[in-house]
Amino acid sequence: MSVFKARRVIDQIRGRSYEETLFILELMPYRASYPILKLVYSAAANASHNMDLNKADLFISKAEANRSTIVKKSRPQARGRSYPIKRPTCHIKIVLKEKPK
Repeated sequence: MSVFKARRVIDQIRGRSYEETLFILELMPYRASYPILKLVYSAAANASHNMDLNKADLFISKAEANRSTIVKKSRPQARGRSYPIKRPTCHIKIVLKEKPK
């Protein structure tokens, strides 16, 4: 997906708690919200399994989407010509931390 489409969703969840983030992402109408929801699930599972953190105490401390490579394809057009298709991609990074007690 494009970095601009991902940033539109990521700006809404930055700094929020884990449960609130899941609630927001499930109700968002954008197509970019589902891959980001899967990424948040995965980050929380890694935090609970590898670091022994409680999922209820997690919040999103850092979330960013950076530009990546552009996948270039060509599509056939009339009279034997080709039309370039540029498909942008992005890298999404989400960092979860535990709330201070």
